Amino acid sequence: MSRGPEVIVTEKDNAARRIADILSGGTATAERMNDTNVYEWGGKRCIGLSGHVVGVDFPPEYSDWRDVEPVELIDAPVRKAPTQEGIVAALRRLARNASRVTIATDYDREGELIGKEAYEIVREVNEDVPVDRVRFSSITENEVTEAFADPDDLDFDLAAAGEARQVIDLTWGAALTRFLSLSARQLGDDFISVGRVQGPTLKLIVDREREIRAFDPEAYWELFGELTKTGGDPFEAQYFFENDVGNEAERVWDESTAETLTAALAAADDAVVDDVRRRTRTDEPPAPFNTTQYIRAAGSLGYSAQRAMSIAEELYTAGYVTYPRTDNTVYPEDLDPRELLEELSAAGTFGEDAAALLDRDEIEPTEGDEETTDHPPIHPTGDLPSASDLSEDEWEVYELIVRRFLATCAAPAEWERLRVVALANGEATSIAAEADPLPALRDPDDAEDTPSLVADGGLRLKANGKRLLEAGYHAVYPYRSSDERIVPDVEAGETLSLSGRRTDAKETQPPRRYGQSRLIEEMEKRGVGTKATRHRTLEKLYDRGYIESDPPRPTRLAESVVEAAETFADHVVSEEMTAQLERDMQAIAAGEKAYDEVTDASRELLGRVFDDLTESREAIGDQLQTSLKADKTLGPCPECGSDLLVRQSRAGSYFVGCDGYPSCEFTLPLPSTGKPLLLDETCDDHDLHHVKMLAGRKTFVHGCPRCKADEADEAEDEVIGTCPECGKDAASPRNGGGETADGGGELAIKQLRSGSRLVGCTRYPDCEYSLPLPRRGEIEVTDDICEEHDLPHLRVHSGDEPWELGCPICNYREFQARQEGSELETVEGIGEKTAEKLQGAGIDGVEALKSADPDELATDVDGVSPDTVRDWQAKAD
Repeated sequence: MSRGPEVIVTEKDNAARRIADILSGGTATAERMNDTNVYEWGGKRCIGLSGHVVGVDFPPEYSDWRDVEPVELIDAPVRKAPTQEGIVAALRRLARNASRVTIATDYDREGELIGKEAYEIVREVNEDVPVDRVRFSSITENEVTEAFADPDDLDFDLAAAGEARQVIDLTWGAALTRFLSLSARQLGDDFISVGRVQGPTLKLIVDREREIRAFDPEAYWELFGELTKTGGDPFEAQYFFENDVGNEAERVWDESTAETLTAALAAADDAVVDDVRRRTRTDEPPAPFNTTQYIRAAGSLGYSAQRAMSIAEELYTAGYVTYPRTDNTVYPEDLDPRELLEELSAAGTFGEDAAALLDRDEIEPTEGDEETTDHPPIHPTGDLPSASDLSEDEWEVYELIVRRFLATCAAPAEWERLRVVALANGEATSIAAEADPLPALRDPDDAEDTPSLVADGGLRLKANGKRLLEAGYHAVYPYRSSDERIVPDVEAGETLSLSGRRTDAKETQPPRRYGQSRLIEEMEKRGVGTKATRHRTLEKLYDRGYIESDPPRPTRLAESVVEAAETFADHVVSEEMTAQLERDMQAIAAGEKAYDEVTDASRELLGRVFDDLTESREAIGDQLQTSLKADKTLGPCPECGSDLLVRQSRAGSYFVGCDGYPSCEFTLPLPSTGKPLLLDETCDDHDLHHVKMLAGRKTFVHGCPRCKADEADEAEDEVIGTCPECGKDAASPRNGGGETADGGGELAIKQLRSGSRLVGCTRYPDCEYSLPLPRRGEIEVTDDICEEHDLPHLRVHSGDEPWELGCPICNYREFQARQEGSELETVEGIGEKTAEKLQGAGIDGVEALKSADPDELATDVDGVSPDTVRDWQAKAD
């Protein structure tokens, strides 16, 4: 047996660093091996992967889309190849002489597969080394120490389930994507993507959009009045009647009846209390967080599903919360809630709340419906960060998770409900009696009996109040409403004044679009995807242009893909097919089915799908092309009447061109930043769709391209000084003439037809000198002059506070200086100021950062630790 080091393999670098710190008692040091961090102490080495460092793909001979028929991919061989060469090389070097290898990747299907990939890399260079597997649900000292004290074996069945998913997703995704893209002749960056989980998810979104479009609103009316107790404040009450089966109904479905009842209510000056009912209601605390409910709660704070999971994973890796991918909603028996509350009571932010819960005689946390044995529900660990240890987003999410745990340990809330029914009489009864009661019903033809619009004592008015008697869990969990609605204490027979009468005309509303968290819940309910993949599926749909906005709405392309699948191969969007494959993979994990059995059955099903698709290839292609064109059609061309389309030049830039080209050469420019998306809103003057430019955080609405072009054509250039390129010897910088006395150019503020603005030379195109300006806001030319360039300072009015842009040349020089650090700023955690510090230490780019010695670089850069540098290096990979 080798006497080399023991090697520990984790899923990510930050997990490796934390585990090394725990096991070494803080003595581990780091070295770089093949641009990968390796942590060393005693006779141990710890290396972090970057998730999957080995990928599955088809052999190179299948890579040409035009030479290989998509159907050939169904039975094509699948090979594995390194996707992170440096990490794989470092692991091989470590494993070659290792005395023992311990796999410490995440404990789920994906983590087990990643562990198996590491195991296979190890076995390539060392056939005899013992390989252990350790599992934990939080990267805390207790759990990690206990896991390494009691190692287990790799679960090859669980890993096989993950591998089956990989291969099935590759085969279905590649074959269907190529077929649809080739059929629609849509290749390059804008190919049409579809996959095993994407298809059913897209159908959910499209089906909801169909429901919204098919919805036919119905008009109804509701009546209200304000009741006031003598000497008290008014409170709102609503009219109701008894419908044909004796139930309360507030909506009046006939306008004439509503008008009669409105007149009746107007004739009453007061109302007599007919009934008062009080009751208390118990409001139970929420169940512990599983992945889906966590995403839903984080969504209410404004986080997308992808962002919520990313933050939770960072908190998990740092040891602050348990593993965030879990279906479990029941805390395990070995979790002592009192012990965790005692640890949380030491925290400044949550200390008082946790201490208050410790005063309870018994602490019995709530339980949900799902109980599994792999991971506990998401909850905080005993390792407590301070707010300064986390970013603002991380702290907000961490507080959500902590407070959810506190809520599950808290007492129920108690509410008092007060219901008051009053009868408005006077002339109201006789007026209301003139109305035909049947039309007040939504479906009068199906009525079982005659409704009662008015009681013996007058028109019925009800008010419902609620008052919080015991805050219970609301005291520690502010994410659920605890708003009170006050109705005063009154007694039966008491007379209340009636005022503030109103009748609201309303319409029934279509179903709402699924928000991201609601959509993930729906996917879970239908068995589409897994807790680890559902949020990624949504991101893919956004990335491929199938959905837009939030809540997600489908594009025309998405609707066309779903329609084509429903017509020609409904398995592609069948949730049952996807759910069955998920069940098959669970069976593999349980050892009930073999890997080959499931993947062979999947290939056979895909072959049947292709039998249907191939017969209708031309029809599918035509349908998709029509949809693709519709997604790019702005409206009519003003010169020939053909469609104006969003087009892309050979250089990659977008513009608006006529579908009648080359007979019609009409064009309009689009901004150079972002990818265009057509909005539903159209221009009143030109009947063209408005355009939004998708550019990440810099996304903006461009508006009507023709309006922008016309505005630029009509705008006068505003000369502000002499061009430094061709007018350097001019005597007067601001004479407004367009050229200086000796023929040199001047600088002017120019509005471009693409909607952009710049400071450019008046002798363009002979002189191409220019400086960019902000797209939005009114630009003011001030009287302050730059001493260096003899140009006026500019001020941009946009929002509450004006932006002092200053001299346009000085401003652009500063911008360029910032941009030199932009490559470093692409690494998560490195901002503008840090990039400047790194440049001062000789780190001029990502490659230089990756090859730097962390300890030496930390010495040269103030405020940066070696661990921080290693974290950047791992993220740069």
